[in-house]
Formats: sequence, structure tokens, C-alpha cells
Amino acid sequence: MATEKNTQSFWEHLDVLRTAIMKIAAVTVVFGIAAFFFKEQLFDVVLAPKDDKFITYRLLNRIAAWAGGSMDSFSIRLINTGLAQQFIIHMKTALCAGVLCASPYILYQLFRFVSPALYDNERRYVTRIVGGGYAMFALGVIVCYFLIFPLTFRYLGTYQVSGDVDNLITLDSYISTLVMMCFAMGIVFEIPILSWVFSKLGFLSADFMRKYRKHAIVIILAVAAIITPTSDVFTLSLVAFPMWVLYEVSIWIVKNSKMNEDSFAA
Repeated sequence: MATEKNTQSFWEHLDVLRTAIMKIAAVTVVFGIAAFFFKEQLFDVVLAPKDDKFITYRLLNRIAAWAGGSMDSFSIRLINTGLAQQFIIHMKTALCAGVLCASPYILYQLFRFVSPALYDNERRYVTRIVGGGYAMFALGVIVCYFLIFPLTFRYLGTYQVSGDVDNLITLDSYISTLVMMCFAMGIVFEIPILSWVFSKLGFLSADFMRKYRKHAIVIILAVAAIITPTSDVFTLSLVAFPMWVLYEVSIWIVKNSKMNEDSFAA
């Protein structure tokens, strides 16, 4: 059952929400300030994929060497085009790092605010959705940072229509692309969670997902092509394969969810 906090007035609820927001803002600012002062360590992580010594490139070099080939080395130097641009980017990146580090606490505070209005079974479902969604989003960001973005950056950063045209990539463009792609892949990795939610609501079934598997594969390839706009079939496959696996896992989750409901009803 819902707790006694449901008897609070509107203004009391608003005061609780205001307190939670203030705590969230304070913790985020603290992490953001810490990230701002640890500038070297912060940008060592952010700028690592632009270096051919990045772990992904080194692993691919080892695989290529094992197969009897080799990968070309590359070197891309970022530029800055605004007087205060580096300082502004530093602040924005530190703030993003602060939000990322504070995200577990943010979810905790938001859950504390809404949980008194939930029944026990609703609270269990919300805990699963939020926890699973957070884990899958983080996994998507990690996959993007270590796999998708480095391959995309290597291809687009070294691509030339002519030897007379040099690539001058700005720091702002680099970081904006990194953040956008990581966010996009984080959303993509929510497929199993959304499938589970839709199955619970009765909007989705395993049979439906199997029936339209071919259509889903076409959509997956199209999304993979958008996220990683390269002509390299190998790179496109690396992006599309995790998405296809997520779709197949979603079918299994929806199927088992339905089986558990049927067994419980029996």
C-alpha cells in the first residue's frame, strides 16, 4: 500500500520535490567542480579515442597482425577557433561529467520522491525499469565510447576527397559528436527494457517480434548506417550486430515475461 506521505498537501509535496532538486543540484555541482579541477584526467579520457594508441585501435592492430595484415597509423590534431571556446568547452565537459557521476544519486532522489505514491508491486516494477534502464544506457555509452565512436572518428577524421584538402577538426565538433553518439547508443540499448514494458502493457508479443524480424533487421541496418556513416561493411556490421543481439534478447525477454505471467495466473 501507499505510505502516509500520500496525505501530504500539494505544497508539502512541492517542498519535498524542491528539497530533492536542491540536493541533486548540489551533488551535481560538487562532481562538476571536481571534474573541472581534474582537467588533465578528464580530457585524457575524453580525447583518448583520437589517438591511435587507444585500446580499441591497439586491439584491432593485434587482430590484423594475427591475420597477417596491418592497420595504417593515423594522427589527427584538433583545433580551436574561438578565443574563449576552450574554456567554455572545459566547463560544459566538466558539467556533463558531473551529471554522469551524480546520475545514480539523481535516480535515487527521484525514486525516493515518487515511491511513497506507489504500491508495493508498482514499486518493484519501477525499480526494475529504472535499474535495468540505467544499466543498459550505461552499457550503450561504453560500447559507443570503446567501439563505435573510435571507428567512426578514425574513418571520418582521415577521409579526404582529395590530397589537396586537409581535415581541420575543431574541439567543439569532436566533443559534440562524441556526446551525441554516446547518447544515441544509450537510447538504442534501451530496446530490451522498452520491449519488456510494452509486453507488460499488452502492446508487444514475442510472436509479433518474430513475425517482423526481417523488417526489424532492415531498420537496424538503417539506424546503424546513420549512427556510423561509413562505407566500411565491417564497421557497419560491428554497429549493427549489438543492435540485432538486443532485438533477439528482447524477444527472449518478452517470451519469458509472458510465460511467467501465464504460470502465475495458473
